[in-house]
Amino acid sequence: MAEQAEQIVNAELSVEDFQATASAILREVGKVIVGQDDVIRYVLICVISGNHALLEGVPGLGKTTLIRVLAAALNLRFMRIQFTPDLMPADVTGTNIMEETEEGRRIFRFQQGPLFANLVLADEINRATPKTQSALLEAMQEKTVTISNTTYTLEPPFFVLATQNPLEMEGTYPLPEAQLDRFMFRIDVHSPTTEQLVAILGRTTGSDSATPQVVADGKRILEMGNLARKVPVASHVTEYVARLIVATHPDQPTAPELVRRYVRYGSSPRGGQALILGGKINALLSGRYNVAFDDVKAIALSALRHRLLLNFEGLAEGVTTDRVISELIEKVPEQAR
Repeated sequence: MAEQAEQIVNAELSVEDFQATASAILREVGKVIVGQDDVIRYVLICVISGNHALLEGVPGLGKTTLIRVLAAALNLRFMRIQFTPDLMPADVTGTNIMEETEEGRRIFRFQQGPLFANLVLADEINRATPKTQSALLEAMQEKTVTISNTTYTLEPPFFVLATQNPLEMEGTYPLPEAQLDRFMFRIDVHSPTTEQLVAILGRTTGSDSATPQVVADGKRILEMGNLARKVPVASHVTEYVARLIVATHPDQPTAPELVRRYVRYGSSPRGGQALILGGKINALLSGRYNVAFDDVKAIALSALRHRLLLNFEGLAEGVTTDRVISELIEKVPEQAR
């Protein structure tokens, strides 16, 4: 393990540089966002890994502000899309428009949509119709956009950070399962405590406002992601992740009672990929060069809660996917028996 750690340190970007940059990013975001430390950490894990995050919470908790501040601290090209019921797919991806040349000829020219950015904020994504939501599918998976049989490649790094209101709120549409699965994490944003609310009120009702400084750029984020993928994962940790994912399926003999009773469909392999890659970055953020069981467990809720589909009985009895995942972590052994 010491040799593996030395190989990582000798990489183009050192572990110390990784931790220094990550700490600077967290510090700059923390200048504006009060509390929500776990939320900021999970969003940063998604960004470093080159994946997408879905933030869910009631309006007014600072989800949009968090993403704006993160984009400013990373000096990324930022675009915001406000999802509404009348938004069309072309409003997201772009479209071909006809224009007249100096010679008087008419030609089609592709006009890029707001999706052509480094960091795209899909604000209140579940207020748009499923047709418009699906416009993001290709971009989120292949990081390309196809218009009229022409494929355009999105410039790296590319992330979609989306916010959504709870489905119980008026005017919302559930996201398609295929799109939910493309988000690495679904992060729940909770209301602040009394102490945090006092700090929020002090920061937002006075004349002084904190401005985040640029502490990294797209190139550094790509380097951090490359370093994270080199972090070693022991075979028994990988096997534990595989057993967790298999146990989310109710037809498997290793599935706990709660899964067999309340889950209709379990996690796809993307859930395992999220656990491994997220565990690697969580380990680096904690100053370690290898992935432990605790790294996997720390991100399990965010990585899996949107990948389990409850059956009618589970929905009727008010069972949450968080409760199911907690039982999975409790029942699935770390070591194979």
